[in-house]
Amino acid sequence: MPYIPIEDHAMIGDMHTVALVGTGGTIDWLCIPHFDSPTVFGAMLDDQKGGFFALAPLPGEEAVCKQFYWPDTNVLVTRFLANHGAAELTDFMPVGAARRPGPRRHELIRRLTVLRGRITFRMECRPAFNYARDAHTTRVVKGGAIFASPKLDLGLASQIPLSEQDGSAVAQFTLAEGETAVFVLRDRPIGASFEPTLSEQEAEDAFRSTVSYWRGWLSQCPYRGRWREIVYRSALALKLMTFEPTGAIVAAPTCSLPEEIGGERNWDYRYTWIRDAAFVVYALLRLGFSQEAGAYMHFLSRHVCDHEDVGPLQLMYGIGGETHLEEEVLTHLDGYKGSKPVRIGNAAYRQLQLDIYGELLDAVYLYNKHGAPLSYEDWRWVRKLVDWVCDNWQREDASIWEVRGSHQHFTYSKLMCWVAVDRGLRLAEKRSFPADRERWYAVRDTIYEAIMAEGWNEERQAFVQAFGSDQLDAANLMMPLTFFVAPADPRILKTIEATMRPLDRGGLLANNLVYRYDPERTDDGVPGSEGTFNICTFWLVEALTRAGRFEPRLLEEARLMFERMLGFANHVGLYAEETGFHGEALGNFPQAFTHLALISAAFNLDRALGHAD
Repeated sequence: MPYIPIEDHAMIGDMHTVALVGTGGTIDWLCIPHFDSPTVFGAMLDDQKGGFFALAPLPGEEAVCKQFYWPDTNVLVTRFLANHGAAELTDFMPVGAARRPGPRRHELIRRLTVLRGRITFRMECRPAFNYARDAHTTRVVKGGAIFASPKLDLGLASQIPLSEQDGSAVAQFTLAEGETAVFVLRDRPIGASFEPTLSEQEAEDAFRSTVSYWRGWLSQCPYRGRWREIVYRSALALKLMTFEPTGAIVAAPTCSLPEEIGGERNWDYRYTWIRDAAFVVYALLRLGFSQEAGAYMHFLSRHVCDHEDVGPLQLMYGIGGETHLEEEVLTHLDGYKGSKPVRIGNAAYRQLQLDIYGELLDAVYLYNKHGAPLSYEDWRWVRKLVDWVCDNWQREDASIWEVRGSHQHFTYSKLMCWVAVDRGLRLAEKRSFPADRERWYAVRDTIYEAIMAEGWNEERQAFVQAFGSDQLDAANLMMPLTFFVAPADPRILKTIEATMRPLDRGGLLANNLVYRYDPERTDDGVPGSEGTFNICTFWLVEALTRAGRFEPRLLEEARLMFERMLGFANHVGLYAEETGFHGEALGNFPQAFTHLALISAAFNLDRALGHAD
């Protein structure tokens, strides 16, 4: 089957894993039991070997497909408008009261109902266990089929008769108006008895309970500003990317989706990055989700902060706190549209990235202010962390973009070292904690002067990527967002102006979208090009928004850019990491970083515009 565009997918899940469902009703991605488990369906990485779960009208029905989320939920509806009628496929993973009793189980429910006429469908469930490396057997039983592999068994239950075909479970069946077919895919203990499918009423009850859960969760959000629908969708997406047992949030639920079709920039994002900390805490607290912010901070406390050794910190962790994330290339997979290599694991976990200290301490500062007060034991660790930054801020590193070339004195890393010391000082003053204030003040001032002297390029009239460089970097748009400079400081206004020039004139802008840096002129250690970075566009919106308090024309520019950017969301409001030349989604999908930045930009832009529109 041909590759489905990345953007033609929606996401369902149960806060342990997610499935990506294409607009034609095919599930092309699913890892069981967790986000970072091996794939069961991985057609997005190899359309021949990767595995899928297809459920749609026969090709002769010539169905038009429309896909949407049930309002205010993560329950997905795919509507088929065929020659001989209309049908709806409802896909969801039960959560809340809809979860089955007993040990934690993972279920994926697919309920197909014909609304008008009479339609013939074909179902094919073809798992490919362990990234298509493990062979499996398929056994048709009464009420379904069992797929058995060395490490994982799955059961597919349905009242529709199934047959085995080359390792797949397949069925062709016809439904008339008002008739329903239910398919339930479950992980199952090896050797356990087969569980029957859900009756139509049981499926309806699970649907209603799942809808009720999502609506109840979203009702906690007090946001009533502009663009509420896309803000809510971003919040729902972030919740799906939360690993419920630990509170960790994955950067994305996929791996190795390319930043350039046919290119090598293919990474595994199914882990949690310390870098995301401040963005996660800020966005969740702004939307009223204090429980999720607290769970995320507790994850950081358990796995990052609960160590005597404060540096250098590991920059990413597994969703259970795992520290070894060895990178491996899967040579047997072709990659999305031939984009090789296919990588699992992420070797960047070994890098030195000084910026993570600022993001972590900004999160601690925000949570102390808006969540729960910092304890003295926590403060002792924070104090050690600030002292480490004071000792090490002058080192070269790989910085936010995780370059695999030579380390440099990246301006953004120095900025976030300044943030780390600044937030330590703010906490010490606000809470009257003991600290080496005199030294901290001196180091903070020294970092500031260094950035102004060496991170500013007089010829370019902009802050640049690294000390001594002449290249722009969109990460420097974070300067006013972290209160390093005033929003209308002439230097940041000139940096914004330089960033907004087209790429061929030395800027970073293309079709209203922002590149993180010029990929043709920056050696980041990986060959090839890439798309515009969605998070950088939202950073520019927010920088313009803050400057717009003093320069009204910039506020209007921020609004226009933000609303144009909303047009690059996919059909259900989700974003990948990047947007390509033709508006296509590139990189892992959906991307938590992008949705976090959207929430922050929307919140601050709405506040700046005021109540009267």
